[in-house]
Amino acid sequence: MARPRRIVLLRHGESEGNNDDSVYERVPDHALALTERGQQQARDAGKRLREQLGDEGVSVYVSPYRRTHQTLTALGLDSSLMRVREEPRLREQDWGNWQDRQDVRDQKAYRDAYGHFFYRFAQGESGADVYDRVGAFLESLWRSFENPDHPPNVLLVTHGLTMRLFCMRWLHWSVAEFESLSNPDNGEARSLLLERDGRYHLDRPFEKWRTPRPYGPRV
Repeated sequence: MARPRRIVLLRHGESEGNNDDSVYERVPDHALALTERGQQQARDAGKRLREQLGDEGVSVYVSPYRRTHQTLTALGLDSSLMRVREEPRLREQDWGNWQDRQDVRDQKAYRDAYGHFFYRFAQGESGADVYDRVGAFLESLWRSFENPDHPPNVLLVTHGLTMRLFCMRWLHWSVAEFESLSNPDNGEARSLLLERDGRYHLDRPFEKWRTPRPYGPRV
């Protein structure tokens, strides 16, 4: 099995929705484009990635959203070193279709109180749903490592919540640990690095927005 030395998870650059949430009332989430700032964030991320990867090959999986594809293009990686696959299981958490801005703001507030993992958007998914499809993707990813010619690097161009849930699944975090963590900034990456002990370790932690609150019986 040719396990990669590095698995990089990259959040897309700033999108129109990150900049102005009223756009969700007019444009489908999957069709939102990067802002100019988001394009620059992606170019900056690409510079950092090229320094990391050098001339090594990389297997790329990209969410099917417009902003993730634009981020991948703006990275400026050498196409001759990449094997690119669009991966729908790495998409953003579904919130429904065209969305009322105030309704989404209200639901996000409810989610903070209810729990990011369990709260289900009225017409969309819960974090638990995203966790399940990320788990299904991981099974496919592990099978790809059976190829002796698998590149030494993997790059996932995806979304903040999906990044956190991928790490939760890979590193066996509890729900309480996951819910204490913040999304990375737009254009920000985290890497799982293969160490001498044969395990993957996160290169740096996610920031925390609260202290983990373990689940269990009330006393």
